[in-house]
Parts: sequence; C-alpha cells; structure tokens
Amino acid sequence: MRRALILLLALCAAVPGYAKDKDKDKPAPPQAASPAEVIDEPAQYRHCISLARQKPTDGWEEALAWSSMGGGEPARHCAAIALIGLGQFEEAANRLETLAGQSRANAKTRAGMLDQAGQSWLLAERPERANAALTTALQLMPDAPDLLVDRAQSLAAAKNYREALADLDRALAVAPDRADALTFRATAKRFLDDQAGAAADAAKALAVDPLYQDAWLEDGIIKRLRGDDNGARKSWLKVLELAPASTAADSARHNIEVLDVKDH
Repeated sequence: MRRALILLLALCAAVPGYAKDKDKDKPAPPQAASPAEVIDEPAQYRHCISLARQKPTDGWEEALAWSSMGGGEPARHCAAIALIGLGQFEEAANRLETLAGQSRANAKTRAGMLDQAGQSWLLAERPERANAALTTALQLMPDAPDLLVDRAQSLAAAKNYREALADLDRALAVAPDRADALTFRATAKRFLDDQAGAAADAAKALAVDPLYQDAWLEDGIIKRLRGDDNGARKSWLKVLELAPASTAADSARHNIEVLDVKDH
C-alpha cells in the first residue's frame, strides 16, 4: 500500500468557528462576536485535521465537540479522519463517501474525500469498495495521477493486474517521474510475467528516487526471480539501510532469510 496512506486535501469552503470546551490547553470559546474575537476558522480546520492524524482519540473528541457547535462539513471530515487513525476503517470510509456525496465543495475536494474513502476501504481489505470509491473520484477528476495510482492498488489487491497496469500507464503518461507509480507498475508487470518490463520500471523508479525503499524491495524480488541472488540480496540490504523499521524492511528481512536457507 502506498506509504503515507492518507492524503488530506484542504476544504475550500469556510469552516464555522469552534473551540473545544474540555481541553484547557485550547483557546476558550469566544464570548463576543466582535471582529477581534472571531476564531480563525480555516486554522481551526487545519488544527483539527492535524490532531486527528497525530492523536486520533483527541481528534475524534474535538471533531464531535466542534460538530455540536456547528462545525458542519469540516468537522465531519475531521471525525472521519480520526476514525481512520482509530482503526475504524469501514466506518471512516462510509462517512467519507457520504460526506463527498453531500458536500457542496468543489470537485477536487470531493474527489479527495473519495480518495481517502478508497484508501480506507483498502485498509479494511475491501478492494472492491475501494475501486468503486476511486472510480467515482475519477469521474470528478479524470486522469488525476494520485487517483489512478490508488485505484491501481485496489485493482492489484483484487488480483486484477492487467487493469491495474492500464491505470498506472495512464498515471505515468501524466506524471512520468513518479517513483511510486513506476514501482507499482513493476509489480504489476511481474505478476503478469513481464520480468523484463518489471526490471526496467524498477530501475526507472530507482533512477528517479534512489532512496525509495519500496523500489529497492521490488528490484530485489525481480532479481531473485531472474536468478540474480547476489543482486537481490544487495537490493534488500539497501531496504534495511534506508528504512529499517518499515514494512518493506520486514519483507526484505524475510526474503534474505529465505535466501540464507537456500544457500545452506
């Protein structure tokens, strides 16, 4: 899955004022309506989203309080983001889909909500729902590379590698230097038994971003399949060097262990 799985797009509509009444470290609710005391509403939205991402329990409570004070769409969006952090992926995805359908925000913002819904469905291991959400998002923003890459992931999760490849081709036609898209396309080609094409895409991804651990992981897998065990080991050791605590590193360690067993 794509790293940094949840990409937050700022709402363009103005957000109603809010101040949490439980947390003494937050500003108190304004007591008068004079211009000097009006809350910076877009800043409050950014604050709530940031809190939802970093401390989802606190973000959830803040979003609920803000909603009760008229926070509207931004408060609902903040609550959904908090639910993702709390592991309530299906509930978050449903809320994001509903919000996108009801929102009066512009197409880019609504597509962003649907993108987040799609990623939540992927986290919930519901690739068919992810695909549906992302297809709707692409109706709002055709050929948006982020949406195409994310839908490709949902298709790959359902083992529809040829359709995933088509989306990745479209994304790379618009943004040819995306290391993540090149890496995902290498994976899709590998599953479609195009090892030469997979190797070429992995090499391109590393040329674009030599520090991208997922590309090194895929590069090692392809080399292993092509009989280059030493090259595979070097690529996987590079993953451990770059990102030792990542999921890519977990896979690299496992693959190295398998090589070690084979060698003995």
